[in-house]
Amino acid sequence: MGVMNRFMSFLGLQDEEEVIEREQITHADDQELEAPAFDQRKGARGSNIVSIHSQKASKVVLSEPRSYEEAQEIADHLRSRRSVIVNLQRVRNDQALRIIDFLSGTVYALSGNISKLGSNIFICTPDNIEIQGSITEMFTEDFEYEQTR
Repeated sequence: MGVMNRFMSFLGLQDEEEVIEREQITHADDQELEAPAFDQRKGARGSNIVSIHSQKASKVVLSEPRSYEEAQEIADHLRSRRSVIVNLQRVRNDQALRIIDFLSGTVYALSGNISKLGSNIFICTPDNIEIQGSITEMFTEDFEYEQTR
Protein backbone atom coordinates (compact mmCIF):
# COMPACT_ATOMS: atom_id res chain seq x y z
CA MET A 1 0.00 0.00 0.00
CA GLY A 2 2.92 2.39 0.62
CA VAL A 3 3.81 2.50 -3.08
CA MET A 4 0.20 3.14 -4.05
CA ASN A 5 -0.08 6.05 -1.58
CA ARG A 6 3.12 7.60 -2.85
CA PHE A 7 1.93 7.29 -6.42
CA MET A 8 -1.40 8.92 -5.51
CA SER A 9 0.35 11.79 -3.70
CA PHE A 10 2.72 12.25 -6.66
CA LEU A 11 -0.28 12.73 -8.92
CA GLY A 12 -1.74 15.12 -6.38
CA LEU A 13 -4.79 13.00 -5.65
CA GLN A 14 -3.95 12.52 -1.98
CA ASP A 15 -2.56 14.76 0.78
CA GLU A 16 0.84 13.88 2.26
CA GLU A 17 -0.59 14.01 5.79
CA GLU A 18 -2.97 11.15 5.01
CA VAL A 19 -0.07 9.17 3.60
CA ILE A 20 2.02 9.73 6.73
CA GLU A 21 -0.88 8.70 9.00
CA ARG A 22 -1.51 5.51 7.01
CA GLU A 23 2.20 4.58 7.06
CA GLN A 24 2.29 5.03 10.84
CA ILE A 25 -0.76 2.78 11.21
CA THR A 26 0.75 0.10 8.97
CA HIS A 27 4.04 0.22 10.93
CA ALA A 28 2.11 -0.27 14.17
CA ASP A 29 0.22 -3.20 12.63
CA ASP A 30 3.51 -4.78 11.48
CA GLN A 31 4.91 -4.58 15.01
CA GLU A 32 1.79 -6.23 16.42
CA LEU A 33 2.06 -9.04 13.88
CA GLU A 34 5.71 -9.68 14.69
CA ALA A 35 5.07 -10.24 18.41
CA PRO A 36 2.96 -13.41 17.98
CA ALA A 37 5.53 -14.81 15.55
CA PHE A 38 8.12 -14.63 18.33
CA ASP A 39 5.75 -16.41 20.72
CA GLN A 40 5.15 -19.12 18.13
CA ARG A 41 8.88 -19.74 17.79
CA LYS A 42 9.18 -19.97 21.54
CA GLY A 43 6.42 -22.60 21.63
CA ALA A 44 7.98 -24.52 18.75
CA ARG A 45 11.25 -24.77 20.65
CA GLY A 46 9.52 -26.69 23.44
CA SER A 47 8.12 -29.28 21.01
CA ASN A 48 11.52 -30.96 20.65
CA ILE A 49 10.65 -33.14 23.63
CA VAL A 50 10.00 -36.73 22.56
CA SER A 51 8.42 -39.34 24.78
CA ILE A 52 10.61 -42.33 25.56
CA HIS A 53 7.60 -44.59 25.12
CA SER A 54 6.89 -43.39 21.58
CA GLN A 55 8.71 -46.34 20.02
CA LYS A 56 6.55 -49.00 18.48
CA ALA A 57 6.35 -52.15 20.59
CA SER A 58 8.36 -55.12 19.31
CA LYS A 59 6.64 -58.44 18.76
CA VAL A 60 7.94 -61.97 19.11
CA VAL A 61 6.34 -64.66 16.96
CA LEU A 62 6.28 -68.30 18.07
CA SER A 63 6.44 -70.75 15.18
CA GLU A 64 6.25 -74.53 15.07
CA PRO A 65 6.57 -75.48 11.40
CA ARG A 66 5.51 -78.94 10.30
CA SER A 67 7.17 -78.79 6.86
CA TYR A 68 9.83 -76.91 4.90
CA GLU A 69 7.14 -74.91 3.04
CA GLU A 70 6.34 -72.97 6.24
CA ALA A 71 9.88 -71.53 6.37
CA GLN A 72 8.91 -68.73 3.98
CA GLU A 73 6.21 -67.55 6.41
CA ILE A 74 8.85 -67.33 9.14
CA ALA A 75 11.11 -65.35 6.78
CA ASP A 76 8.23 -62.94 6.10
CA HIS A 77 7.97 -62.23 9.84
CA LEU A 78 11.70 -61.47 9.90
CA ARG A 79 11.32 -59.13 6.93
CA SER A 80 8.61 -57.33 8.92
CA ARG A 81 11.22 -56.82 11.68
CA ARG A 82 9.66 -59.30 14.13
CA SER A 83 11.67 -61.78 16.17
CA VAL A 84 10.70 -65.43 15.69
CA ILE A 85 11.20 -68.36 18.04
CA VAL A 86 11.20 -71.53 15.95
CA ASN A 87 10.42 -74.92 17.49
CA LEU A 88 11.55 -77.68 15.13
CA GLN A 89 10.57 -80.65 17.32
CA ARG A 90 7.63 -81.64 15.08
CA VAL A 91 9.57 -81.95 11.81
CA ARG A 92 11.96 -84.64 10.62
CA ASN A 93 15.68 -83.95 11.09
CA ASP A 94 16.33 -83.49 7.35
CA GLN A 95 13.45 -80.98 7.11
CA ALA A 96 14.68 -79.17 10.24
CA LEU A 97 18.15 -78.83 8.71
CA ARG A 98 16.69 -77.36 5.50
CA ILE A 99 14.55 -74.89 7.49
CA ILE A 100 17.57 -73.75 9.53
CA ASP A 101 19.63 -73.35 6.36
CA PHE A 102 16.88 -71.24 4.77
CA LEU A 103 16.42 -69.11 7.90
CA SER A 104 20.18 -68.67 8.27
CA GLY A 105 20.32 -67.24 4.75
CA THR A 106 17.34 -65.00 5.46
CA VAL A 107 18.84 -63.71 8.70
CA TYR A 108 22.18 -63.08 6.99
CA ALA A 109 20.51 -61.12 4.18
CA LEU A 110 18.64 -58.99 6.74
CA SER A 111 21.78 -58.48 8.92
CA GLY A 112 20.01 -60.21 11.80
CA ASN A 113 20.97 -63.01 14.18
CA ILE A 114 20.06 -66.63 14.77
CA SER A 115 20.78 -68.43 18.04
CA LYS A 116 20.04 -71.84 19.43
CA LEU A 117 17.91 -71.75 22.57
CA GLY A 118 17.66 -75.48 23.20
CA SER A 119 17.23 -78.80 21.52
CA ASN A 120 15.61 -77.99 18.14
CA ILE A 121 14.56 -74.49 19.31
CA PHE A 122 16.04 -71.39 17.67
CA ILE A 123 15.49 -67.64 17.84
CA CYS A 124 15.81 -65.52 14.71
CA THR A 125 15.98 -61.76 15.10
CA PRO A 126 16.15 -58.84 12.66
CA ASP A 127 18.93 -56.25 12.80
CA ASN A 128 17.11 -53.97 15.28
CA ILE A 129 17.14 -56.67 18.01
CA GLU A 130 20.34 -57.72 19.75
CA ILE A 131 20.75 -61.10 21.45
CA GLN A 132 23.05 -61.17 24.47
CA GLY A 133 24.36 -64.27 26.19
CA SER A 134 23.91 -67.88 25.28
CA ILE A 135 21.61 -70.48 26.79
CA THR A 136 23.64 -73.41 25.48
CA GLU A 137 26.49 -72.39 27.78
CA MET A 138 24.12 -72.64 30.73
CA PHE A 139 23.05 -76.15 29.64
CA THR A 140 26.69 -77.20 29.54
CA GLU A 141 27.39 -75.70 32.97
CA ASP A 142 24.33 -77.42 34.47
CA PHE A 143 25.35 -80.74 32.93
CA GLU A 144 28.90 -80.44 34.33
CA TYR A 145 27.49 -79.44 37.72
CA GLU A 146 25.23 -82.51 37.82
CA GLN A 147 28.18 -84.80 36.95
CA THR A 148 30.29 -83.47 39.84
CA ARG A 149 27.57 -84.18 42.44
